[in-house]
Amino acid sequence: MGQVVDKPQGILRSLDWWTIGIYLALLTFGWISVCGASYTYGDTDIFSLSTRSGMQVVWIGTSICLGFVLVMLDHRYYDTFAYVIYAVLLILLFLTIFNPHEIKGSRSWLVLGPIRLQPAEFAKFATALAVSKYMGGHGFTMRNWRQFLIACSLVLLPMFFIIGQKETGSALVYLAFFLMFYREGMTGSVLVTGVALVVFFVVGIRFAEDQFWQMPVSAGRFAVLLLVQVFIVGFVKTYCNNRTVFRILMYTTVGSTLILVLFSKYVVPFDITWAQLGLIVLMIAYLLYKGFETRMRNFFFVALFGLGSVLFYYSADYVLHNVLGAHQQARINVLLGLDEDLAGAGYNVHQSEIAIGSGGLRGKGFLNGTQTKLKFVPEQDTDFIFCTVGEEEGFLGSAGVLLLFLALILRLIHLAERQPFGFGRIYGYCVLSIFLFHVFINVGMVLGLTPVIGIPLPFFSYGGSSLWGFTLLLFIFLRIDAGRNLVRQ
Repeated sequence: MGQVVDKPQGILRSLDWWTIGIYLALLTFGWISVCGASYTYGDTDIFSLSTRSGMQVVWIGTSICLGFVLVMLDHRYYDTFAYVIYAVLLILLFLTIFNPHEIKGSRSWLVLGPIRLQPAEFAKFATALAVSKYMGGHGFTMRNWRQFLIACSLVLLPMFFIIGQKETGSALVYLAFFLMFYREGMTGSVLVTGVALVVFFVVGIRFAEDQFWQMPVSAGRFAVLLLVQVFIVGFVKTYCNNRTVFRILMYTTVGSTLILVLFSKYVVPFDITWAQLGLIVLMIAYLLYKGFETRMRNFFFVALFGLGSVLFYYSADYVLHNVLGAHQQARINVLLGLDEDLAGAGYNVHQSEIAIGSGGLRGKGFLNGTQTKLKFVPEQDTDFIFCTVGEEEGFLGSAGVLLLFLALILRLIHLAERQPFGFGRIYGYCVLSIFLFHVFINVGMVLGLTPVIGIPLPFFSYGGSSLWGFTLLLFIFLRIDAGRNLVRQ
């Protein structure tokens, strides 16, 4: 057997100091933003522990100490104890569901005296370790559906527990792991399916009450059912490699749609979506027939996509009105333009847009923002911290922050790609996927481009749990990367 030995290179020399430099820069700008967002006119000591900015210094200091401890540990511990860490966090997540302390409608916080911890923030790194250990093991392949489903279950299990805590936003972060799955060989059809379902939901809800071409037809329902047919034809073209089936389905879709629309418009007005639904059923039946005839599994998968899409669309209205909370329904309606509600669900986004717009090119300067100082923006030092950056630092400062995050993402890609073993590479892509999701969604919701789901901006939002959670994610990977020079003799 081979023996693992270290090359004569110290841990500190092996660390990627570029990434650590970006981390420290983000912490610095993050504290400045928290200070600006939480500052009240008349405060004389921004470092006092009675202020948010003073407490954030404590969280930053403990995070740096935590990072130092993580890089001093043997990197093989993270591989060895991955499942143990994952199991402990799962138990903690499950117990938190029954937590009697409810904060802002969520039971995701554990209250230990003056300290409040959110296990969901720490479950991210635990899940990343467990998935990396399983997928990095010998013989794993994305083509094996059993192995792929096990990997998915490792991601979905903590996600379901977090939903049980009424913390939907934190649960959605786990969808970021599918970006890592894609990098490791998951078929692109899975991502396309996810995008398609989002499109079906948005289009179906947004235009549900609109008429199509002054006919007794819901524009939203017509568009969704037509899109389902288009996606089916596209999948057959891409994955089934059968020109005959592709042409039959394409001509059927185009021809039938034209005939139905013209007949309803100029002959007998009727709801053509029922005919569309029947056409999709026939397409699914035809695909199943071709699957049995050719013994080609992809035909079955496309048929399953068609069936699942229809079921998803017709359940979307039920989910919106019976599963999601009233505040979530209001946020979706505001995002889709169905309801403006500037005094209610749309208030946060509207005020954050005003704050960012008032910053102009160069911003109003440190502690000079009026929207944030007068507390017009709720959660302005946590979920909406980016609006403080826009108001005080302006477009240039906001662009600088986004460039720092871009530099971090690109650096993580570089580090992940140079890993000699699957465990390190997969964990690295888990980390960058989580960071990318957080930045995209958080900045998007502040700008009114994505739903308000309440997730923090890494290293900027106030709080110890999120800061420690992101530090754990990053520095475990830096320690794994520092151990890449281990060689086997």
